[in-house]
Amino acid sequence: MRIGLLLAESRGGIGQHVASLVPRFVSAGHEVVVCAPPGTAEHFEFAPATVVSQAAGLRDCDVVHAHGYRAGMTALRDRSRLRPLVVTWHNAVIAPGPRGLVMRMGQRLVARGADLTLGASSDLVDLAKSLGARNAQLAPVAAPAMPRIRARRADVRRELGIGEQPMVLTVGRLAPQKDYPTLLSVAARVHESTPDAVFVVVGDGPLRDNLQARIDAEELPVRLLGHRNDVADLLGAADVFLLTSHWEARALVLQEAMQVGVPVVATAVGGVPELVGDSAVLAFPADADGLADGVRAVLAEPETANAMRTRGRELASRWMDEDAVAKNLLDIYAGLVAAGG
Repeated sequence: MRIGLLLAESRGGIGQHVASLVPRFVSAGHEVVVCAPPGTAEHFEFAPATVVSQAAGLRDCDVVHAHGYRAGMTALRDRSRLRPLVVTWHNAVIAPGPRGLVMRMGQRLVARGADLTLGASSDLVDLAKSLGARNAQLAPVAAPAMPRIRARRADVRRELGIGEQPMVLTVGRLAPQKDYPTLLSVAARVHESTPDAVFVVVGDGPLRDNLQARIDAEELPVRLLGHRNDVADLLGAADVFLLTSHWEARALVLQEAMQVGVPVVATAVGGVPELVGDSAVLAFPADADGLADGVRAVLAEPETANAMRTRGRELASRWMDEDAVAKNLLDIYAGLVAAGG
């Protein structure tokens, strides 16, 4: 098959996912064409695919797979020549106001225009069906294989100046979806009972200055590390992984934390509950008290923490890996092509 993969601007999970599919599709004997904005193509390279910057470059493909709503809208503009069309929904629309309304209208158009809609979590599949998708299925996105932990736990903590203090780690873009104001409130509450606990946040984004101003004003035990290339080492040094997002599908950082064996405390949003099962402590979104209680329980109860580590690793071992995800997609494509789209 000649497979077209279409995506909008990305520097994160969607781009990583597409980049993981390309060599697997090619090694299976297929030709791959990726359509992406120049910055995204430069960031991920997408070798050994042919890379184009306009969707017209996908017109002679046997199947086109758009990743995300914006990519789906791009494909619909040339719908008669880009089919069969598969669209994966990776994210929910949580933007308020007119912008959110326009995006939700786009969702409906994409749901009704695609031959097949794939959702990264069950709530996205249900949403697509409610918006008129003719065929919607769950298709989880695999976490990339974790890099080997290279630095010793003690060395990482020494570099951070933490020593043996409890370390709560968060990894993610400093953007509204991640609800970092709630994370700062959690840190303040945990500090009351566990004053030596340190909250370490990895990632950059538009909220950094505002967050740092609150950290300074309230003297919170939170450190914003910015972008790091040693997330695996930081996970190996962490006592708890904390996720406070308003919404996630199958958060890659949660998958990485569970693979490493870090106890997870997270908000019960989107695909998080089905991802973590009974291996994590969950709370409602924006529930700083509930999240703080979860963090305190993990830090104060070694038996609980050890049980969470074991259950997390066992669950992670059963997830589809990148090879299995690629094979599943190839089977889906073949079925659509055989059926004539």
